[in-house]
Amino acid sequence: MQFVVKRDILLNSLNFVQGIVEKKNTLPILSNVLLQLKNNKLSIVATDLDIVFYDEISDVQVVKEGSTTTSAAILYDILRKISSNSELKFDLKTENKLSLKSDNSDFNLLCLPTDNFPTFTDEFDSSELSIDNKKFLKLLNKTKIAISSDDTRHYLNGIFLHVTEAGGKFFLTGVATDSHRLSSSSLEINQSDSFSSLILPRKTVYQLCSILTDNNKTLVFQASENKIKFKIGNIKLISKVIDGKFPDYKKVVPIDNKKTLVISSKDFINSIERVMSVSLDRKEGIKLAINKENVQLSVNSANSGEGNEIIKANYNSESLAISFNSKYLIDISNEIEDKNLKMNLKDSVSPVLVEDPADKNSFFVIMPMKI
Repeated sequence: MQFVVKRDILLNSLNFVQGIVEKKNTLPILSNVLLQLKNNKLSIVATDLDIVFYDEISDVQVVKEGSTTTSAAILYDILRKISSNSELKFDLKTENKLSLKSDNSDFNLLCLPTDNFPTFTDEFDSSELSIDNKKFLKLLNKTKIAISSDDTRHYLNGIFLHVTEAGGKFFLTGVATDSHRLSSSSLEINQSDSFSSLILPRKTVYQLCSILTDNNKTLVFQASENKIKFKIGNIKLISKVIDGKFPDYKKVVPIDNKKTLVISSKDFINSIERVMSVSLDRKEGIKLAINKENVQLSVNSANSGEGNEIIKANYNSESLAISFNSKYLIDISNEIEDKNLKMNLKDSVSPVLVEDPADKNSFFVIMPMKI
């Protein structure tokens, strides 16, 4: 196997690979990336057995076809330190030695046989669904903040993707919850689009976000009972889905919260961060004393002191004191597109509905804390 490729092109592909391969794995082959030259194209493949990443590079000078696997981390680290736009000359000298030359640099990388690399199929019986990748990226970003990290409830360790209907329109909806907060975001799809509900794992979600960022190509995906395939240009990502039943989240979404607080998103975030500076625990509770024209934010830490700040707001009911996990408030506020966020409250202990005036297809639910 011999080929020549530009450093920047290969590095871009290997950048995505880093999120897939296992750094510490009992199977050494899973730390490697598969390089395969065939039909004048270079294929890049990486897997952790749950996710498969596949990329195809056509801008490559093929001298001799072939394939090998080598350490994804080492190859990536070398390429990062080579000058931009340099030519990379690869030559598989023996079954276990890959030569890499660029400018004045010369490396010999250890390889493992391709026979040991897991095989996979990208054949799906289901129909393809095409969606705007920027809209889907927004859906993922808005919902991923509430993905649970509690492995005992594995069915919450991802985003629940399903089709919903409202006002005669159909939507692809993503929902995530860790039981303390819930996030939901939807994008409109055609009625003819068929899609079976599934739970997309956390690692797949973050990998997709990385791929979709700064990528303007159409996103196409197909799903089956236990896996899903995404195609973005020459890139394919195939992932297992979480085996489990997502809870009926609609039961926890407040529908009769009549007390409305409207507050500047930016001011709210900045005020929370200033007041929380007095606390060493970023997850410590912050108390909101809500009045007609302002909100007083306060933190009282037994270990480090107290902090208070008052910011302007509009509120349509009698005064209310309520406390939240400060990190959850910041996470939600950062996803609000409008200059203001809207909180729909009931009392100091019931779930709070947070809405974005600029995005009617997204909402958040957050549980108050007891301080």
